[in-house]
Amino acid sequence: MTKKFRPVVSETPQSRTTIRGRGASWSPANRFEKLHVDLNDPDVVDVDLETEERPRHGTQYFHDETKSLITRNNSPDVGFETSLNPYRGCEHGCIYCYARPTHEYLGFSAGLDFESKIMVKTNAAELLRAELELPRWQPQTLVMSGVTDPYQPVERKLRITRGCLEVLAKFRNPVAIITKNHLVTRDIDVLRDLAAHNAVAVNVSVTSLDSNLQRVLEPRTSSPGGRLDAIRQLRSAGIPTGVMVAPIIPGLTDHEVPNIVDACAKAGAQFAAYTIVRLPWAVAPLFEHWLAEHFPERKEKVLGRIRDLRGNQLNNSQWHTRMTGEGIFAEQISSMFAVSCRRNRMCARPKLSCASFQRSTTQLRLFG
Repeated sequence: MTKKFRPVVSETPQSRTTIRGRGASWSPANRFEKLHVDLNDPDVVDVDLETEERPRHGTQYFHDETKSLITRNNSPDVGFETSLNPYRGCEHGCIYCYARPTHEYLGFSAGLDFESKIMVKTNAAELLRAELELPRWQPQTLVMSGVTDPYQPVERKLRITRGCLEVLAKFRNPVAIITKNHLVTRDIDVLRDLAAHNAVAVNVSVTSLDSNLQRVLEPRTSSPGGRLDAIRQLRSAGIPTGVMVAPIIPGLTDHEVPNIVDACAKAGAQFAAYTIVRLPWAVAPLFEHWLAEHFPERKEKVLGRIRDLRGNQLNNSQWHTRMTGEGIFAEQISSMFAVSCRRNRMCARPKLSCASFQRSTTQLRLFG
């Protein structure tokens, strides 16, 4: 069998078929690579994709040899300056994920590679401990995760996120968590310790209450019911918990916003935020093809609405509007969200405290 190498191309393939349990059904060319191997090409994969079932696409895990864990940004749009990501790539497989193009920096594709080739930072807890011990670390809220979900499926086995939370609890350094996975409830004991020092908030991300849509939009995430249950459990444990209605996809999920806020409020959510779908780089053709596969009758409406929100483009990275869009549809979504929050008496996101921060070396210095 001879592998076929081709120049990078930008067009979206028209003959792909969906893969059970995956958001993407193909791997678009990496924009940084001159050569591209098309793993859906019959000359590369020994299967007739028109008559035979596609081979199961398993997940591979790789050690990430990073030497530091805390990352910084100066974006005026994200609401935080420091974050940490135990994983690179995300098996949740959300087709719209803005983080997909980050996998291209590793030589992978933003498509299937992003959700099936996962980099794991097995020494994350040790790296975090070392960085928090440094005198130059100024206590501040860390976000888990700024890019990929800290509670994707493999976390159940590897427990890297839990290890990081245990370090944060020891230092009493505040942390804000964003996740789509019910697995966050496993760590309620550690989160409760942080909550005692006003040092934690959990944001459960809910895109849709329609489980049929969720299964193809976010194939390996927890069900909508599972996320509502996570909110209930977290609040019952006294942990500050809110909802991220994110991303809102105009023409597909925007009509669900009031119901999502209502359901999460009934489950105990105290605060809420939202973002509009973003389609940077390879995410745009991936999302277009996904629409053609699953919602062909809505494709043009959805893409048209996104263009209306993005200055007649599928993506616009302009500061201050990239998270919420602009124009009449953006204003309608903003108003609908605000009314839903007022009706449910949602409060502002809590301000976490660094007052209890402590280093393990503090006592040693007293006698040094």
